[in-house]
Amino acid sequence: AVVGGRQAEAVIRQCDKIGFRGSVWPVNPKRTEMVGRRCFATIQDLPAAPDATFVAVGREATIDVVEALAQRGAGGAVCYASGFAEVGEEGFEFQQKLQSVTGNLAVIGPNCYGLLNYLDGVALWPDEQGGKATKRGVAILTQSGNICLNLSMQQRALPVAYLISMGNQAGVTIPELVDALLDDERVTAIGIHLEGLSDVIAFLQVAHKALRRRVPIVVIKSGASELASQVSLSHTSSLTGSDTLYDALFARMGIVRVHSIPQFLETLKFLTVVGPLPNPSLASISCSGGEAGLVADAAAALGLTMPPLHEVQRQALLAVLGDKVALSNPLDYHTYIWGNEEEQYRCFSAMLLGYQAVTLKILDYPRPDVCDPTTWHWTAHAFARAIKDSHVKGAVVATMPENLPVATGEALIESGVAPMMGLEETLIAIRGAALVYQRRQAVDEILPLQRQLSADVTSPLVTFTEAQSKALLAHYGIPVPRSQLCTVANAAQVAGEIGFPVVAKVSSDTIIHKSDVDGVHLNLRTSAEVEHAIQQMVDANLGEHFLVEAMVEKPLVELILGVRRDAQFGLVLLLGAGGILVELFKDSATLLFPIQRFEVEAALERLKVAPLLNGFRGQPEANKQAIVDAVMNLAQFAQEYADQLWEIDVNPLFVLPDRVTAVDAVVRMRR
Repeated sequence: AVVGGRQAEAVIRQCDKIGFRGSVWPVNPKRTEMVGRRCFATIQDLPAAPDATFVAVGREATIDVVEALAQRGAGGAVCYASGFAEVGEEGFEFQQKLQSVTGNLAVIGPNCYGLLNYLDGVALWPDEQGGKATKRGVAILTQSGNICLNLSMQQRALPVAYLISMGNQAGVTIPELVDALLDDERVTAIGIHLEGLSDVIAFLQVAHKALRRRVPIVVIKSGASELASQVSLSHTSSLTGSDTLYDALFARMGIVRVHSIPQFLETLKFLTVVGPLPNPSLASISCSGGEAGLVADAAAALGLTMPPLHEVQRQALLAVLGDKVALSNPLDYHTYIWGNEEEQYRCFSAMLLGYQAVTLKILDYPRPDVCDPTTWHWTAHAFARAIKDSHVKGAVVATMPENLPVATGEALIESGVAPMMGLEETLIAIRGAALVYQRRQAVDEILPLQRQLSADVTSPLVTFTEAQSKALLAHYGIPVPRSQLCTVANAAQVAGEIGFPVVAKVSSDTIIHKSDVDGVHLNLRTSAEVEHAIQQMVDANLGEHFLVEAMVEKPLVELILGVRRDAQFGLVLLLGAGGILVELFKDSATLLFPIQRFEVEAALERLKVAPLLNGFRGQPEANKQAIVDAVMNLAQFAQEYADQLWEIDVNPLFVLPDRVTAVDAVVRMRR
């Protein structure tokens, strides 16, 4: 059914255009006919409950129509009208009214364009659209109607199964729709344009299902985050913003994140045609040294590898190209064999003997209106034949999208070769394909996120002193220096009992960054130096209580460990370069709970300071297992206090050859 006037009429025309074979019932009390169909005055007048309905009336009338559909037992409805939660408080009240009357009706929207199903020929769509029927392809969900419309016009030979504009998600949510799409075996990959998630846990659960079903997900995230944030006294929050948390979420579940529409489409295409790759390695074939250089530079910048030729490859290439061509990967095979399909087939087949996960043939077609593309067709055909006969993975890559005709791209897909448009987009897709493969192998080790208890935000937020914080951490197996609280009167005696050299610090639950107020005095070697340092802090009105602790020797590297609470993600853990490097380099990794040991080990290796842990330039190697132990112990502490914990900041954590020590720490809790 279609309800409304002009937009409803457009939906009928799009149903006719797309080849919809079922009945279409217009509902409009002011008309007797619409696009050759009899009009019905109300939902109650329809011959039966419709399977799906496009509702294109004002927001108040939308609520009435949806209620009538729910009462008739209809299947689902697309609500086109705007003016709901996206416009503020008044609209939010209307959206709540809409939700209160939906019953069991599956509602998409409101404030959305609808959906296009190119598999079954269904167009609940009130505008032009440029897609065509397919037997299998990608499903694309977007929170923008116009982006959805634009994507229908793509000319990149990408087979699209579904295009769905989600709008406000007052009814069906993105996780629910992804869950349903995973049950359609014709869907090869799922692309999501995302502005934010209302339920992170639900999304992670369906992403885990996608990993098991072997359906890759590609996300392009845009827009300002709606995640609530809390002003923090620590470094941890500044390094774990909402976008960082989304990156951690996507990486955990093998979701490929891209940052532009071309990257989005090309990655979906690559995963549909080529599929995941066991590693991010490639070989490149072109008849241009300039193109070979571009590929090599771009691949290196993205962390991809290009395996050198082995002897069997060399001999096979030498037999075709002779000694006039420098043999390497990337290969510039010049133009000696251009126009000779059989010789190119032999050349390409030889290159395919290598250890690369995928092979690229760089091929920009000429303009068809002024040039003869015959020899380019021969080259593409030779490469497709070589890929098929060698049983390996390959892609034809045009450096500019206008240089690969749609018909050629569709023919390449039929032969199992991905028609890729844009060099950087292709290499980003390769990197994403390797991520998908790696996470699929670890699917049984990945723990879904848990719904954590929320801290009571009405109870007081208590900041523990450094001494209190370290006592808690030590109880959970995180090493801290020997220390003792003292006053002016007994500071020198305490220092002597601990053993020189020592550090003297102000002890306060309000002074967190003690160095900023000269509240830290290092390397004190005598009782007189201790008394002088304490007196300086007293004179500066920093307080009456002080912490004296053993001075720890110079570390190999300083790290930061942190935990903070996010409004949507719950508790999150940070591991990174600490000390003065925190703000300078922002070298960190973010982990979501529950945290597993292998994730911490992998995160350590991703840090820029990782070489310092591995014995850089003759320095001793750090005890990395001690670091991992400290992180896991911190995670255990955080989980046990999940209903109270607000924030932990351990900075710096000194990493020594044989151990780690938390030199400074602050814990903040509710209650």
